[in-house]
Amino acid sequence: MAILQVYQRQLEVAMQKFGDIVSEGEIIYTESKEPLKLRLNIVDGSIVDVFYSSGGKYSYHWDRRIINGTIYRHDNAPHKRWREIKTFPKHFHEETEYAAKESYISADPFFAIEEFLEFVKSMLIGSV
Repeated sequence: MAILQVYQRQLEVAMQKFGDIVSEGEIIYTESKEPLKLRLNIVDGSIVDVFYSSGGKYSYHWDRRIINGTIYRHDNAPHKRWREIKTFPKHFHEETEYAAKESYISADPFFAIEEFLEFVKSMLIGSV
């Protein structure tokens, strides 16, 4: 499936199933009109960026730095510093770029977007 189709379906899932936490979403393109990432605006003012590549790289990044200085990200970039993590190259950054732990997010982008947005939702509910 083409990356654009992945982003379109993920955006549809986000808006239909998570409309209570996702205020809007858009596919961001490069200057050469290639789909770069999916951006979701969250109701608290934070953003979720989803990146996929045709080579299988991915990132689910929740940026809350403007709110409380934190980030949360599942990705599979094979950083050598995380090679001791059991799920390497998959890893999860919790609150900071400088720490990582195991990541069990689905390899299927349509399950993964739901898993990640469920996490976002649970964190938002917990912070109220």
